[in-house]
Amino acid sequence: MEAIRQLEQNYLKPALPQLQTGDTIRVHQLIKEGAKQRIQVFEGVLIRRHRMNEVTACITVRRIASGVGVEKTFLLHSPNLSKIEILRRAKVRRNFLSFLRERRGKSARLKEVAFDKAGANDVSVPETAPVADEIIESEVTDVVSSEDALDGAVSLGDVEKAENQVAASEDTPAADVAGDSAVDEQQAPADETQQGLDKAAAGEEKAI
Repeated sequence: MEAIRQLEQNYLKPALPQLQTGDTIRVHQLIKEGAKQRIQVFEGVLIRRHRMNEVTACITVRRIASGVGVEKTFLLHSPNLSKIEILRRAKVRRNFLSFLRERRGKSARLKEVAFDKAGANDVSVPETAPVADEIIESEVTDVVSSEDALDGAVSLGDVEKAENQVAASEDTPAADVAGDSAVDEQQAPADETQQGLDKAAAGEEKAI
């Protein structure tokens, strides 16, 4: 089964419009007649979707031609299906609108709803996922940028510390002056006492 699925992948169209049951669509089909070819347009209501996830995905479109109901089934991944346009979108609750076959005129109308026509008809190929090397490179870049941010934060912290040290050094002389004056005031009585003791000792020696 895996080999069959891999083989089917080669025949799948890269992108298809966002088709839903109840849509009024216009199908452009390539018709070959001998050496000539032309585009035939079939417009109607999409009444059924079948096997949408497989290579045999198909849709059934119904329209009224000269008072007669006509249904046509298209293979979505067929190379003869050149384009599908979504014109209107209706509110439905079924995948197969078989009840429309028994209705005519106003009773066959569906409640139309607003939708993004450009987005629904967009069949651009989605961008591929980034390569593993690109992912690794982006992660490395993010890490480097985060490290740079941390370095910047550390450098700012160092600057703040340096500023605090400078401020402290500027405040130190005043404190030192005050401390020196206090030491001098404490040292003065001690010096006077020592001088008195020296004089007394000298007087005793003279008396002897």
